[in-house]
Amino acid sequence: MPQQADLRRIFLSQSFARLGLQDELIRAVEEQGYAEPTPIQTRAIPVILEGHDVLAAAQTGTGKTAGFTLPLLQRLAPAANTSASPARHPVRALILTPTRELAAQVEESVRGYGKYLPLRSTLAYGGVSMNPQIEALRLGVDILVATPGRLLDHVRQRTVNLSQVKILVLDEADRMLDMGFIRDIRRLLTLLPPRRQNLLFSATFTDGIRKLASGLLHAPVLIEVAARNAASERVAQRVYPVGAEHKRALLAHLVASGNWHQVLVFTKTKHGANRLAQQLCKDGIQADAIHGNKSQSQRMRVLQGFKDGQIRVLVATDLAARGLDIEALPHVVNYDLPLVAEDYVHRIGRTGRAGCSGEAISLVAPEEQRLLAAIEKLLNRRLERHGVPNFEPGKRALSEPLAHGARSEARGRGGESARREARPHTGLRAADRSRPQARFHGNAHAPTRVVSETPSSAHVHAEAGPMDAPAPTPPARRRGGRRGAARPMPALLSATPRGAA
Repeated sequence: MPQQADLRRIFLSQSFARLGLQDELIRAVEEQGYAEPTPIQTRAIPVILEGHDVLAAAQTGTGKTAGFTLPLLQRLAPAANTSASPARHPVRALILTPTRELAAQVEESVRGYGKYLPLRSTLAYGGVSMNPQIEALRLGVDILVATPGRLLDHVRQRTVNLSQVKILVLDEADRMLDMGFIRDIRRLLTLLPPRRQNLLFSATFTDGIRKLASGLLHAPVLIEVAARNAASERVAQRVYPVGAEHKRALLAHLVASGNWHQVLVFTKTKHGANRLAQQLCKDGIQADAIHGNKSQSQRMRVLQGFKDGQIRVLVATDLAARGLDIEALPHVVNYDLPLVAEDYVHRIGRTGRAGCSGEAISLVAPEEQRLLAAIEKLLNRRLERHGVPNFEPGKRALSEPLAHGARSEARGRGGESARREARPHTGLRAADRSRPQARFHGNAHAPTRVVSETPSSAHVHAEAGPMDAPAPTPPARRRGGRRGAARPMPALLSATPRGAA
């Protein structure tokens, strides 16, 4: 065994040494456990070391982060020093990412690969306090990994100086364009020196990326290691036709029957992610959601629980999922199909990474057929269909997992009938419950007449007493209507005084 380990170490050293990397970086790569360079690394590293601008596209999970991190570290190595003076550590490399998770992942790679070089790095992203970031920038950093919005916050507060940046990296540049960061990027570009090396890395090549590259890059080297917008061949892609109302039950059925223990599920909205996670928990499947409305500490805690196996299903939006690096993730589920076909490639790229196989499942309702057609057109292939009895669109009979899920949900909330029984009687119709409610004053057993909140309104509402109180005596005078029948409640006027609008 020792001889085999020595041979592997020699082979690894020779493989990365042929790319021109120095010993300190090769040693760090060896400790990361990589056997040999990936295609994107083999093609990009030598070009970046030569100082060229690069426009590179590679499938997610093919090692593109190391493809720009390793040569970036080596190009900065001559200026590396152990001085404590902040002036000796200006920002020489700027890496922009669209999300906090991706920024954290990239900065972790920078620290891991550069552990034997005296270079400083730090993070700057939103959702957390700026004070620790300001302190780190004040002490001096060589490599800054940031999201565009938070970096502009530092620029406005004059806590960062970008005048000495030598290398600019835009990672997941297509996503930054989709998220509307183009104006922020253009503003940041005006703060950088005109002479610098520019690197654009992306999982997909869109026309918008090419347009951005034409105005940013200087004689760039174009690198494509796979067909444009292609998905990994190691990912098995399947489509399950299902009625929209049965999606949650089908997902619970697939997870339970397949004994899936680590599943990443994509939804269109944050609210949908929360709701689906709660419903799965009621079905007995440990789940949680991750999206932009959660704080960074909450997102990191949920992600760590998913990696540790405490959370079986992680429900995420496209934005939050960018940068999720989960080793050997076996299953990705498109609960809602993405509105942009290219996002499908990004989603399923979370599985089948680093040489591992994976499975991508799409739950497709009839109204999503147009989105599915756009995805198949992008991939230039028809995805394999799989039907599950009693879940196909138009089926009225529900399978046992769905019935069980419904029972679990009823138990979890006490049942609708229980909620109706526990709901206090207000004497108002269901349509009127959203209107301003009257308040009790004085004797709780007597009905109270409360004037509407509208200053100009003369309408009043009869308010019911407690359920255990005797029925109040009807008023002596009525304003019309049949005796003993409740008069229809007039429409309430706006709560805004006249002229206030």
